[in-house]
Amino acid sequence: MNPLSFLRRPLLWVLLALPPLLTACAQLETPTTPSPGSGRAWGTPGNAPAVEPPGTANPASETVRLLSAPLADDAPPPKAVVQDDLQPEAPEVNFQSQEAHADLWARIQSQLLLADLDGARVQKWEAYYQQRPEYVARMLDRGGRYLFHIVEEVQRRQLPMELALLPFIESAFNPEAKSRVAASGMWQFMSATGKDFDLKQNLFRDDRRDVLASTRAALDYLAQLGRRYDGDWQLALAAYNWGMGNVDRAVKRARAAGKPGRYEDLRMPAETADYVPKLQAIENLVRAPERFGALLPPLANHPYFLSVRIERDIDVELAAQLAGLSPEVFRQFNPQLNKPVVLAAATPQLLLPYEAAERFARQYAAHPGSFSSWTAWQLPRTMKPADAARHIGMSEAELRAVNAIQGRMLIKAGSTLLVPRTAKRDHDVSEHLADSAQLALTPEQRLVKRVVKARKGDTLASIARRQRLPVEQLVAWNGGRAASAVLKTGQPVTLKVRAPAAKASAKAQRSSRPAAASATKGKRPVSKKA
Repeated sequence: MNPLSFLRRPLLWVLLALPPLLTACAQLETPTTPSPGSGRAWGTPGNAPAVEPPGTANPASETVRLLSAPLADDAPPPKAVVQDDLQPEAPEVNFQSQEAHADLWARIQSQLLLADLDGARVQKWEAYYQQRPEYVARMLDRGGRYLFHIVEEVQRRQLPMELALLPFIESAFNPEAKSRVAASGMWQFMSATGKDFDLKQNLFRDDRRDVLASTRAALDYLAQLGRRYDGDWQLALAAYNWGMGNVDRAVKRARAAGKPGRYEDLRMPAETADYVPKLQAIENLVRAPERFGALLPPLANHPYFLSVRIERDIDVELAAQLAGLSPEVFRQFNPQLNKPVVLAAATPQLLLPYEAAERFARQYAAHPGSFSSWTAWQLPRTMKPADAARHIGMSEAELRAVNAIQGRMLIKAGSTLLVPRTAKRDHDVSEHLADSAQLALTPEQRLVKRVVKARKGDTLASIARRQRLPVEQLVAWNGGRAASAVLKTGQPVTLKVRAPAAKASAKAQRSSRPAAASATKGKRPVSKKA
């Protein structure tokens, strides 16, 4: 395959001779009219302090500063203007513009307009953050990777800017966070709620952890809740945490007791009662970090990551290598991946920090070998892991490890396994499998010895028919006696039958499913964050 055949669009980096792979992940619609000649306008206040743009100072994140690999000696330096390939008709993103120099924190601070909440619960969470400066610093640093995109989306939808801070209390901005009740991702979606908002959860990916998809779904959900509660965002946030049905019933009970049915009137679990006060404490921290002994890290008002298009499946390790990142940092930007391969049919765009995106583009176009060592295989029949491993030519241990198969389990017919590519099995995973692949396991039931007594005129063949067993198997269990030989009445005959499935095996079966968590539609169980 010609490595340049996937290039389709105009150059994205002005004056830089690169393939058109880089996509600025910014807004889908421009919220304000751009000023002439300045590139995209981000709607920042005129008095916002300046932050250095890329290429002129340290980037905002310690992670990228430490792990971005340098370009080759002959590579031209990154340019300051990027075209948003997701919205090519929009103005270019000008990293050198006054808007891009502005401080994103100042932009957020200027748009925190909801009524403040006060009281003992707010003070409790303020004290919590004041006593944990290292935790707060990590949380703020992680948030810097994703905040610009979220702020853009919140503003585009005309939602309260306070919602952009919600991942601080949901997951501490950890897109791989998983709660004790199986809520997952930066926005902590339960499995059923995620499916309601079109977040795919299958063998290869979990979109609850996808930065762009989960943000889209969370803001869709929050907008729906805001409408449901007539703009009462405290009730809307309570419903996001506790579920609409629970909040509706609590409001009804409060009104029946003669109260207005506001947030503070409701009887709620402790976590939900703390939810809005906790968000208020974060808002207070962002407004006045010095009160908390915190320092807001420099955060410029421009896209932090770019979207890079791929058209072939590619191993995660190779993709990280081409970008000059460690696999761990690569996954911070692409945390939805469940397997060591990115499927182009399901994830056609990778997110990369802007320093790494240019390197990836150059290396991807020049890569001479294959991009992926993995493909997918569907089982034609129910099989033991050992039998499946022999069939496809890999060790049982490797098959179990890469497909997360534990214990004494059988793989059910129609299940999809991730397997190594071979000369006969050298294809990218189809769109159908990439979207719908599941691994269904069932406990491998043990056979236990059972003895029955022959009836008058019985043979092993007649007993086999009665017990619905293969004659050959019954003959083998009884020392090779002829199947047609008449047995004495009362003569013992050995059978082997399946033992009842152990509870541990059933638990292993449930834990093996990619979307094991379930919830009543419209209800979001209370969850704790990682």
